[in-house]
Amino acid sequence: MKLRSTFLLFALAALAAAHAAADSAADARTVVRAGRLLDVDGGRMLADQAVTIERGKVVAVRPWSADAAGGARVLDWSAWTVVPGLMDMHTHIAEEAETADAAAPLKTSPARQAFIGAMNARKTLQAGFTTVRDVGVYRGFADIELRDAIDAGLIPGPRMFVAGAYITVPGGGGEITDMPAGTVVPPEFRQGVSKGVDDVRRHVDFILDHGADLIKVIATGAVLTAGTEPGQPEYSEAEIRAAVEEAAKRGKFVAAHAHGAEGIKRAVRAGVRSIEHGSLIDDEGIALMVKHGTWLVADIYDGDYIEAVGRRDGWSAEILRKNEETTEAQREGFRKAVEAGVHIAFGTDAGVYPHGENARQFAYMVRWGMTPLQAIRSATIDAARLLGKERELGSLAPGKAADLVAVACDPLQDIECLRQVRGVIKAGRPVPLD
Repeated sequence: MKLRSTFLLFALAALAAAHAAADSAADARTVVRAGRLLDVDGGRMLADQAVTIERGKVVAVRPWSADAAGGARVLDWSAWTVVPGLMDMHTHIAEEAETADAAAPLKTSPARQAFIGAMNARKTLQAGFTTVRDVGVYRGFADIELRDAIDAGLIPGPRMFVAGAYITVPGGGGEITDMPAGTVVPPEFRQGVSKGVDDVRRHVDFILDHGADLIKVIATGAVLTAGTEPGQPEYSEAEIRAAVEEAAKRGKFVAAHAHGAEGIKRAVRAGVRSIEHGSLIDDEGIALMVKHGTWLVADIYDGDYIEAVGRRDGWSAEILRKNEETTEAQREGFRKAVEAGVHIAFGTDAGVYPHGENARQFAYMVRWGMTPLQAIRSATIDAARLLGKERELGSLAPGKAADLVAVACDPLQDIECLRQVRGVIKAGRPVPLD
C-alpha cells in the first residue's frame, strides 16, 4: 500500500511538472496556423487562418500569410480543422464511473476520489473539452477541491464550474439509496438534503458559502437512484423557487435535474437556469421553456450505454426498466425542443459512462434534429451563454480565452470528426495528449 501511494504521488508530481511547463509556454506569443477554422459566431468555415495568442487570450484571428507569425512561436495545425474549446455542461468528473454497486461512493476514500478526479479531468481535457459544468457529487464539495487544484496548476484539467452538493429531498434522487439494513450514510454525503422552503434556503447558502459556482436541485426522481421514479416530482414549485431566489442573491444560477413533465414545469416556472435530462417533457413544458428562456441540457447518448453495459454487468432490473422508459422519450422530446427553438447546451452526464468519451453525443444530437453547426454551437458559444460567460469563452475571438481544439477533418461534413482530436490548447497552454 505504501509503495502504491508513493507511486501515485510521483505520478501526480510529474503531471504537475508537465502542466507547469505548458504554463510557462503560454506566456510566450504564439500563432496557431489552422488549415480550417470554424467561426461559430458567424457560422462559417474559414480557410488557412492564423490565431495569435498572448497571455492565454486570443488577440487576433486573420488569414495566414508569410509574415503572420511576426517572430512568434508557430504551432502548425495546417493539416487540421480548428474549433473552439468544447464545453460539456453536465459532467460528474470528481467521482468514479457508475456501476451496479449502489454503495460504491461510500467505499471510495477521499484520497482515492482525489486521484480518480484527477484522472477523469485529464481525460476530459485531452478529449478537447476545455470547460465543463460539474453538476454534483455525493461526497460534498469534492468537485470544489478538484476545481481549485486545476485552477492552481496542480493537475491538468478543464475549467470547471461546480455545484458542490445536491439539493435533494431525504431519500430522493440525489441520495445514496438501496443500502443494506443498518448502513449509516455519513453526513459528508448528505450536505444538501433539504425538506421545506426554509431548509432549502439554508442549504443553498451553505453550499455557496463553501465555494460552489451554481446550485443543483433534484426536482424529480432519477433513473439511477433506486426507489425513486423519474416522472415523480420531489420538490414543490415553492421549494425550487426558494433555491432560485437564494442563489440569485449571490449572482448564481440553479440547474434542475428534472425528468418528469410536471417536475420540469415546476422548475421552469420557479426560474431555474437549466433543465437537466428533460426525459419526459411534454408540449406544455417545451412552450414554457421557450417563454422563459430556460436552457435544456439533455444527455441523449446515455440511454444506449446504460442498456448495453447495464445488462452486461448486471445493473438492477429497476434501473434498466427506468432507462428503457425514458431513453426514446427523451430523444423525441429533444427533437421537439430543437424544432421549437428551446435554448440547448451540450451536456452528456459523463461519469455514467467513461470520461473522455464526451464527444460521442454529437452524432446523437445530429440524428435527433440538430445540424452539425447547431450541435457544435451547443458545445461552444451556446454553452458559454448558459454559463453567462459568452464574453470570455465559447468562440475564437479577440479578448476571449485561447481554447482551441484541432480535429482530423471537417466536423460540418462529419460530426464524428470531433472524436478525432489531434491537438488541444486551454488558455494558451498546449495540452500533452500522451
